[in-house]
Amino acid sequence: MSTETLASFVRFATQKKIPMRKLISLLLLFSFSIISLWGQQGWEAGGWLGVSHYFGDLNTNLRIGDPGYSGGLIARYNFNKRVCVKFSGNYGNVSAQDADSDNLYERARNQSFRSVIVDGTAQMEFNFLTYTHGSKDEFFTPYLLAGLNVFYFNPQAEYNGEWVDLRPLGTEGQFRGEEYYTTQVGLAYGMGLKVDLSYRWSLNIELSARRIFTDYLDDVSTVYADKEDLEKLRGDVAVTLSDRSLLLPGVNEDGALSQPGRQRGNSVTKDTYAFLGVGLVYYFGDLKCPPYSR
Repeated sequence: MSTETLASFVRFATQKKIPMRKLISLLLLFSFSIISLWGQQGWEAGGWLGVSHYFGDLNTNLRIGDPGYSGGLIARYNFNKRVCVKFSGNYGNVSAQDADSDNLYERARNQSFRSVIVDGTAQMEFNFLTYTHGSKDEFFTPYLLAGLNVFYFNPQAEYNGEWVDLRPLGTEGQFRGEEYYTTQVGLAYGMGLKVDLSYRWSLNIELSARRIFTDYLDDVSTVYADKEDLEKLRGDVAVTLSDRSLLLPGVNEDGALSQPGRQRGNSVTKDTYAFLGVGLVYYFGDLKCPPYSR
């Protein structure tokens, strides 16, 4: 706080005849606000490793027993002790199969997929506690995060021992040129924990999810296509991978579940993926105090 600003504040308080006790309280509150506004600033950078999970039409009961591996690079700018912005580039693998489901209809559907995810995210973080690198008192804090992400995905299914890209096959009857986009946007949200290891190094543990605006991360969304039309348009492989249903007694013994127009997925609920990781971050910045002028 500059001397001119302080003098102006005192003149204002005197003119308004503010009691001394209240004036001191206001000065302390004002000073605390200024300090917390500036606080600790600077950049951090590092990397993280962890696991990735998918939730959607092929994992409706939220199974987490088969995670994929994931990792990425992060850069964070601290505005003060409470608020910062983080940019990250992330890579993950997700997969699921109906054979693991407890739902008889899903097991009869018998779909499966895998996909890589390349994710770029910009997020704001709010620290629950004041956090200062190198401090013995403010060396850790839980935090919340929210932001935007852009990601690339490419669902595949195994066919005759090889992995086949599903999007070009139009498995739900999409016409050529009307396939879903494999680059999409979403909302990032989650929580984490920051813990100092030293003044420069800190450990970050973070759980973040992506609310995405596509239901085709797993290539399953709407209804079964007409197989004759699909064969003419895309070929035999497309027909085979569009309908891999099993004839289960009491569920699908006549094959009726996969007739054209019958439900193949739930397009109302979009797919989701999540990252859980541990990161090691290096702090480049220094403590910055408010400027002082005479």
